[in-house]
Amino acid sequence: MKIEIITIGDELLIGQVIDTNSAWMGRQLNNAGFELSRVNSISDSEEEILNILHEASQRADVVLMTGGLGPTKDDITKKTLCKYFDTQLLFDEQVFEDIKNLLKVYVPNINELNRQQAMVPANCTVIRNPVGSAPIMWFDRGGTIYVSMPGVPSEMKNAMGNEILPRLLKRFSNGIIVHKTVVVSGIPESSLAEMLSEFERSMPDFVKLAYLPSAGRIRLRFTGRGKDKDRIERTLDKLIAQLETIVGDSILAYGDLTTVEVIAALFTHKKISLSTAESCTGGNIAHQITKLPGSSNYFKGSVVAYHNEVKINLLNVDSAQLEQNGAVSQYVVEQMAQGVRTKLGTDYSVATSGIAGPDGGSQDKPVGTIWIAVAGPNNIESACFSFGSQRERNIVRSTEMALVMLKKMVDRDRS
Repeated sequence: MKIEIITIGDELLIGQVIDTNSAWMGRQLNNAGFELSRVNSISDSEEEILNILHEASQRADVVLMTGGLGPTKDDITKKTLCKYFDTQLLFDEQVFEDIKNLLKVYVPNINELNRQQAMVPANCTVIRNPVGSAPIMWFDRGGTIYVSMPGVPSEMKNAMGNEILPRLLKRFSNGIIVHKTVVVSGIPESSLAEMLSEFERSMPDFVKLAYLPSAGRIRLRFTGRGKDKDRIERTLDKLIAQLETIVGDSILAYGDLTTVEVIAALFTHKKISLSTAESCTGGNIAHQITKLPGSSNYFKGSVVAYHNEVKINLLNVDSAQLEQNGAVSQYVVEQMAQGVRTKLGTDYSVATSGIAGPDGGSQDKPVGTIWIAVAGPNNIESACFSFGSQRERNIVRSTEMALVMLKKMVDRDRS
């Protein structure tokens, strides 16, 4: 069984509105055991809507549409659906009553545009919308189900959760889908794919492996499909155990966790404390840490030492060594890490110093040169990275790598 999503609206294509509906629906469908095969975003154009409906009818068992159901002239979905299904719009008294009840608090006099929203295609099954003025429309033709829902996310979610998914589950016998994720860091995607080529060839047909790269890390998502959940679970667990023998300590986390979530769990469990000293990352490491609730249990604070005077006066970096080596150097970043750890009295600390860009680089230290240090009770470790010329990317990559280095040190110290 295949499901397609069609999101309708010029605002989606010009970037004025981000299509969050498809992502949300995809998660809900997946959790219910359905397979989403395609997502399309199209303009408020009769021709585009008709074309995509015709194409989808050749591929999909269920077509879910959102958008274009408002009362304005550019909302043409209903009229186009009438043309596609060779029917006409009829006035629905129940829908009109729902609209009046919904709007009476805000609109004293119902106008013609509001009345037009109660017009629905004659051959659809109308599903009431308790949280909006646009009704949900369900069509069943030629073995394919078509559902048209409002594009407003809250209305779409109410329709999907309370009406559409229950009807699909009742109509179709779907299988079981199990996902398990392993997060790997420190290995480029191409290198990891090469390492896992034989491993992937040996996987059973009902399991797929997806590579989901982001800054400094790769999420390996195992997906098993079938009827026997226990069998799928056992198979995925065995595959993950095999994966461990291949990538070893490059595994950062089990489960779909961010690196900062891994750090939060680790430091909370170990009852240890953390501080940061940041130059090129400008406080982004501290920001990512404190976005999570409960971070005050382990995170004491941060010094954003953007200027050299702050490095010297607050973090006790030796001025002569700073002058000799430069701010972007192993010596300075290690002194920053040790300085903030001592100043704030924490078990561990992280420091960054680099050239985020787009200017400020030199032949010896080009833009993207980043030094990162982590300090703990037993030692200080540092490394130099080159992340490229894009400022925001350098900040994100530096933040990620600093947290990865921190986790590895804590794992070694506390194992």
